[in-house]
Amino acid sequence: MKHFPENLSVKLEIRKQHNALRKLPLSIKSIDFSSNDYLGFSKSEIIFEETHQYLIDNSIIQNGATGSRLLSGNHKLYQETEAFIAGFHEAETALIFNSGYDANVGFFSSVPQKGDLILYDELCHASIRDGIQLSNAKAYKFNHNDFEDLEKLILRNPNNTIYIVTESVFSMDGDCPNLEELVSVSTKHQCYLVVDEAHALGVFGSTGEGFVQMLGLQDNVFARIMTFGKGLGSHGAVILGSVELKDYLVNFARSFIYTTGLSPHSVATILIAYQQLKKDSVSILKLRENIIYFNQEKNMLGLKPLFVRSKSAIQSAIIPGNEKVKTIANQLQEKGFDVKAILSPTVPEGQERLRFCLHSYNSHEEISEILRLLSTFVF
Repeated sequence: MKHFPENLSVKLEIRKQHNALRKLPLSIKSIDFSSNDYLGFSKSEIIFEETHQYLIDNSIIQNGATGSRLLSGNHKLYQETEAFIAGFHEAETALIFNSGYDANVGFFSSVPQKGDLILYDELCHASIRDGIQLSNAKAYKFNHNDFEDLEKLILRNPNNTIYIVTESVFSMDGDCPNLEELVSVSTKHQCYLVVDEAHALGVFGSTGEGFVQMLGLQDNVFARIMTFGKGLGSHGAVILGSVELKDYLVNFARSFIYTTGLSPHSVATILIAYQQLKKDSVSILKLRENIIYFNQEKNMLGLKPLFVRSKSAIQSAIIPGNEKVKTIANQLQEKGFDVKAILSPTVPEGQERLRFCLHSYNSHEEISEILRLLSTFVF
């Protein structure tokens, strides 16, 4: 047997030469400025204990999922959890997927049809792009948060069914689009607006309901994708929309149909985490305070020019060059702070960055110190 295909070895070697070879990081105890666990729900003892108690109280046997939800995997917890989520998000229905990636691939590969048009923000997540590549619809990207550019594309295609795609919080920059303006454009041209809210759940709104709902725009959005692996601290995702959309996805979304459903324990964890989100205003307020404090401190230290403007839990300092940004990340890690360098080609060359993720459990002292250290390493 041949050891390894030569063309694949070449691709790995190119990554090494550009100092961009990805490796799985070791789990080291340090101060967390890298995870997406914005509210600390992934390590919440309350959620852990209440999930187990819920399963006991409802006599739910702790077994793994046994198949697709269209076969034997559709246990009763799904209905209760999807109904709760739909109510929480003021949506007609909710459909749980195993991950945000599965939800985006399932939606974009099945809903837009041949002859339709998908217009997506150039900084949309890889899962959206992968789903679009599987679609029979044509797709064009528009300049980041540039709705004049978007409208030009719409006007060039007056006879198509058009899906406009964006994120409420962009995962690498942490910035947000002007959703009121985007709703106005989509309504004016009778387009279907799709918003990925992976990094808004638990961050925006009085109960962490997300950016769209905080602005009261939920009735103007065709579909919202909520991912649970960030602010909710659990596995899975959900697509929110109409009854017809749910029925369509159940029948045509291959990443939903041809996969094993989540176990009862996983779905119960989602339900309990949502219930905790609804009542835990303290963590949401603490996260919001930390975001404000981080922005104030970076301004005071003269770091503002490095950072992408953001009011979310994601704060990115642009430090061009894989070698340079990795060096600074390593210096911060040696001081006990877990912050990650984002390298090209994950981001475009010249846009390499340190990506700081803020949490409800970060202290002001930790925020001040990591930014102080950053200023000494950069200047």
